[in-house]
Amino acid sequence: MRTTDEAPVEATAADATPPPRRPRTVLAMDSSVVDDVFPPSVRARLEETADIRPPSVVAEFTSPSARAALAECEVLLTGWGCPPVDRAALDRAPRLRAVIHAAGTVKTFLGREAYERGIAVSSAAAANAVPVAEFTLAAIILGAKRAFPLARLFQDRRTHRTDADLERHHWLGTRGITVGVVGASRIGRRVTELLRTLDAEVLLYDPYIGDAEAGLLGATRTDLDTLVATSDVVTLHAPDTPETRHLLDARRLGLMRPGALLVNTARGPLVDTAALTDHLASGRIDAVLDVTDPEPLPAGHPLWDLPNVFITPHLAGAQGNEVGRLGALAVDELARYARGVPLAHAVLLEDLERIA
Repeated sequence: MRTTDEAPVEATAADATPPPRRPRTVLAMDSSVVDDVFPPSVRARLEETADIRPPSVVAEFTSPSARAALAECEVLLTGWGCPPVDRAALDRAPRLRAVIHAAGTVKTFLGREAYERGIAVSSAAAANAVPVAEFTLAAIILGAKRAFPLARLFQDRRTHRTDADLERHHWLGTRGITVGVVGASRIGRRVTELLRTLDAEVLLYDPYIGDAEAGLLGATRTDLDTLVATSDVVTLHAPDTPETRHLLDARRLGLMRPGALLVNTARGPLVDTAALTDHLASGRIDAVLDVTDPEPLPAGHPLWDLPNVFITPHLAGAQGNEVGRLGALAVDELARYARGVPLAHAVLLEDLERIA
């Protein structure tokens, strides 16, 4: 309380600034991933940025409680396991203005309907690109050293390698190799950047990129057949679309030079599995496969037992403590939305069909 002889306190510009707006936000994802996506520090920022209603996660959009949440919702903060944001869900969310996805692709749960209603869409795919690109670089380095087949041989024989083991390969090591990057996606671009740490020439194929843009990434743009035929390593970073199905078919796999390495951390259907199996079984090429078609491969599939194939269980993307990057990016996007500034990682309708 101020006494009568105290001078009044004049309002300053800071005092006049309204408190930050906290948009009403609903979390829609599998409850089992929430703590990983939003570790304590990120969760604290989230709660400062948004009015989370209800405080628990919504895993469906049909129950009375979910309908009530959607009715007041301005932002859907989604993640792995989000139910479909279809016309019915959108009809229940008349105030919805943004869908911010704390994971990679939005195509598994969101379609054109959201864009038709003027809803802004954002994705944390850029954050997920970081561990995938790191995994890819490691696969290229280890694969170029023939670490995987030589390790299998070492484990089987329990004796040190011989010079003959190395001489069986057409080349060994990363010095001066040519790496062909298929797809100038977020991951493909980051892989290209990381390849600058190697003494390697980088070729890039993407129908949506020009020579100048490829040059800025430190790569030389080329057509796919030339890339496949002249690269020591071919690494795939294209989306899975009808146009990219079996992008590497029997003919293009046949163009790969003997001893070449194929790395696939994108999607299994980009490669014709039957044709790939033939080329790997012959020993012509090596492969590191984080994804396959089908996934997983049947128990008796020959790729499981080939010494020149290293198969991992779709783990290149964010795992463990890496997952918090996705939540942090999503909260950053939510803060931008609350301030009324453009989203930094918007997913545009015109790009929806050709992105992962």
